[in-house]
Amino acid sequence: MTTITPRKRGDLRVCLRAAAAAVTLAVVAVLVSACGLTVPTDPDGTLDSVTGGTMRVGVSPEPGLVNDSGPEPTGPLVDLTEEFAASIDARIEWTVGAEETLVGGLEAGDLDLAIGGFTDQTPWSDRAGVTRGYKSIEGADGRSLVFLVPLGENAFLSELEEFLDEEVGS
Repeated sequence: MTTITPRKRGDLRVCLRAAAAAVTLAVVAVLVSACGLTVPTDPDGTLDSVTGGTMRVGVSPEPGLVNDSGPEPTGPLVDLTEEFAASIDARIEWTVGAEETLVGGLEAGDLDLAIGGFTDQTPWSDRAGVTRGYKSIEGADGRSLVFLVPLGENAFLSELEEFLDEEVGS
């Protein structure tokens, strides 16, 4: 017969607590995955709705980056946006406007993305999600350019940043 000494009894308590914590963590993980929760997430489902669908993009004309003089916008930011759209099988619906109008469109849910001469010093960061800054975009001229998305649409923002990281670096 084995006698449990106080030291062995303490070790047993520690093991039981660790086992209980592991079981609790496993239960929480199962519950979270059963809810379909993913991180990052889009409360309004932007990434899901644009993938294989239509991405509504607002463009603010900016010399060397976005030109709106033709039937469709052109320029390095437009090219990147078209490549991103192709990577998620999205069609683009373009809207040309001033920065404030485009940010309002993001807030209202009328736009999924805004491009133009936005930099990492943008005053719109409290009203829109902002990508990391990208200095190596053609036409950036040393500026750290950013793209804007609806505030809180973090899965969409992450997908866009992953694409931009691969295409232009940081």
